Amino acid sequence: MMKSSLIRINLIFILLVLFLPNFVSAETKTFIKEYTYQASEADSKISSRAIALEQVKRLLLEEIGTYIESHTEVINFQLTKDQITALTAGIVQAQILKEKWDGERYWIQAKMEADPAKVAKDVDALRKDKEKSKELEDANRKAETALKEVERLRKELELAKKDQTNIAKYDEAIKELSATDWYRKGISLERAGNYHEAIDASTKAIELNPKYSSAYVTRSSAYGKLGNHQQALVDSDRAIKLDTKNSMAYNNRGATHNSLGNPQQALVDSNRAIELDPRNALAYITRGVAYSKLNDNQKAIADYNRAIELDPKNSIAYNNRGAAYIRLGDYQQALADSNRAIELNPKYALAYVNRGMAYGNLGDYPKALADSNKAIELDPKISMAYVNRGFAYGRLGDYRRALPEYSKAIELDPRNALAYANRGFAYIRLGDYRQSLSDSDKAIELDPKNKLAYANRGMAYDKLGYNERAISDYKSAARLGNKKTQDYLRSKGISW
Repeated sequence: MMKSSLIRINLIFILLVLFLPNFVSAETKTFIKEYTYQASEADSKISSRAIALEQVKRLLLEEIGTYIESHTEVINFQLTKDQITALTAGIVQAQILKEKWDGERYWIQAKMEADPAKVAKDVDALRKDKEKSKELEDANRKAETALKEVERLRKELELAKKDQTNIAKYDEAIKELSATDWYRKGISLERAGNYHEAIDASTKAIELNPKYSSAYVTRSSAYGKLGNHQQALVDSDRAIKLDTKNSMAYNNRGATHNSLGNPQQALVDSNRAIELDPRNALAYITRGVAYSKLNDNQKAIADYNRAIELDPKNSIAYNNRGAAYIRLGDYQQALADSNRAIELNPKYALAYVNRGMAYGNLGDYPKALADSNKAIELDPKISMAYVNRGFAYGRLGDYRRALPEYSKAIELDPRNALAYANRGFAYIRLGDYRQSLSDSDKAIELDPKNKLAYANRGMAYDKLGYNERAISDYKSAARLGNKKTQDYLRSKGISW
């Protein structure tokens, strides 16, 4: 009996070992294709490779498209095979395995590795990104046109081999084909968060075609994500000069102006982007940010609403709307929006920052602390996450632990007025009134309408015996809406 059981156990183990590789490999499928290009007299090694590379990538994308076309999710998207192929080009990168040139033929072998289920989900996300999907479809059409032009000119050159005009046109068509390939690669890399590589790919596209407006747009976006806003601005300007009707170029420039502290100019650019493409969800987000920076939170919310209407799964729109609700004091709505942003993107650090701020203002300090910790875990360079954590520690009565959090926030962002104001309050609680004065002064210098900073400075002056200065600051805080200073002055019979 025992021997029979052992045999069955061994048999099950052997079957598991036999089938385990299939379970593992079922997640990722490798597609391999090869293509041989027969060069004409007009071709060089460079032109032959460009054509062979384009063709082998097409074969790979078509095979992947056919493979995932029957996937349940993709069927539900109601996409054509051409659309699936175009979107997949922005998701899966080809890897050259082997290539050979013998002076007459260029042979190339390449592969693409993809998890069909994941590709289907990525296709879903990409098809909802109207701008990116449009860019990819346009790039595919551009490549198709260039390939047809190459073939047309090749036939003409066979009849008139020394036609210098057609030879020059042929070379330009080859460059256009290669430029489009690099451009598509730049889109894919930028979307995947590989911004340095995206810049390199876009730069190669621009070198091949200096008038490639969309390549400047992609490069400006990558520069912006890396914080190089001046270069992003240069590229956006260049894209607009080349194509005055490029909605995304105006949007990118508007977003850059927001980052550089020029919300009025951002409004101008985002308005133009919306005028050119009223369904550009990102342009409404950019305009919403500009309105927020101009303290017009109601208009900002209206724009975020429109962005969500156009793109219901845009986590940025929900997160930004939540931030606007925080500024308006509607913390419950801010909480709902932050939750939705996190649901859509569980790795969205800023959404945890906003949710932590909402929890803090609602008095749930342990949850505020947990969200601040999560935000810092995801992105250790977000200044406001440390401000939130310091605020939570302070509300829990641990002001000594709050101090280094505010200091870290200031280290990351020396212009964070709220960090100085909160640290100033912590110093008051710890009895260091001189240091509180210094921080309050800095907070007011950075933000002359910071009511907390005036209230803190008033308290510090009060503790140090400078009563007139204290009353002056209390009045300033009261005029800006600080309720505690209003109540205090009212109790003393002092108007403000």
